[in-house]
Amino acid sequence: MFKYLLFMANLDLAMPFALLVVMLTTFFFNKRSEEKLKDALQGREFRTKDVIFLVAIITITISAIALISALNPGQIFQNIILVVFTLSYSMLLFIFSYLFSNLKKRSAQIFSLMFCSIGFFIGTISLLEPFLDSLTFSRALSFYLFGIFALSVILFEFKNEKFEERWFIAIQPTALYILFFVFFNLVYDGISIWSPILLNIYGLLLAVLIILYLSSLFTWKTAFIFAVLLTIVDVILVLGTGSMVVAAQQFTNLGLPMLVRLPNIPLRYVDGVLISIGLGLGDFFFAGILSLQTYKKYGKKIGIIAALSMTISFGIFEAFLPEIIQLLEPILQREIGGFPGTLMIIIGWLPIVAWKIVSQNKNQR
Repeated sequence: MFKYLLFMANLDLAMPFALLVVMLTTFFFNKRSEEKLKDALQGREFRTKDVIFLVAIITITISAIALISALNPGQIFQNIILVVFTLSYSMLLFIFSYLFSNLKKRSAQIFSLMFCSIGFFIGTISLLEPFLDSLTFSRALSFYLFGIFALSVILFEFKNEKFEERWFIAIQPTALYILFFVFFNLVYDGISIWSPILLNIYGLLLAVLIILYLSSLFTWKTAFIFAVLLTIVDVILVLGTGSMVVAAQQFTNLGLPMLVRLPNIPLRYVDGVLISIGLGLGDFFFAGILSLQTYKKYGKKIGIIAALSMTISFGIFEAFLPEIIQLLEPILQREIGGFPGTLMIIIGWLPIVAWKIVSQNKNQR
């Protein structure tokens, strides 16, 4: 009874639901994107050594960010992270947009109309309180120019008779992201709309895109190896060295969409402050890869069951997380700033895979 009350007291529905939505979204878009991505990547797939190399690169990168952050190098290191991440995210957005930019005339015009409306709307509210600051004019002009560009695309499409991939359609999502990031995060002193609203939107979008992009490179075998290796590395970097927590904090401080933070639902307050839960994009990516590969291997039904199982496992761990951390801190003899999400997720995934493998072996006898 006490454990039930404890579980209900710490229960959160928001983050597990977001995790499930990301996984189901990748199911929906996978059929529409996989063939295009395989063609773009010329049918390449990860081999075992590629997966080992990928996990090694992740480990080295996270450890390096944590080490350099501890040495406090100043603004230069932050600028390097900002430039590298912004270029990487912008290229990923452009690649996906370009692959799907072979829209019919009406669809292309509706697509551009949406971005045209956003440009003129944001440009207008930039001139109003409480969004005024020292760069109000530059911000409004930039968004108005973006809206004019999208409007010109709409007008051009009336005469356009070619419906292959078009850069002027693909560039719009990328340009909007850069405008939002620069003018509402980097150089902005007004009311915050980047964090958490836009930060969460672009974080979840990045999670879906990277899952779809890299999933086309994985096979069932390499996905399994990746899951095991990354979980081991995550446990070491979070509970062992703490490097993952330091790196995550560095990204968060820069306003980069690498962490999704949602309010606890049901709403809970501590000393008048609303409790919120944060989950790194690496954990969304991890869950998405496992669920999508399970979907490809065993079909839609088993894929959904695996996604639900991972969601439930994550939710249960999250509910008892304060008690788990309190139990681990005396053992590790240091303060723990987080818990490996990959471990919470893989514990929900492995039983489904094991059940499916055992049932298949029985049917083959």
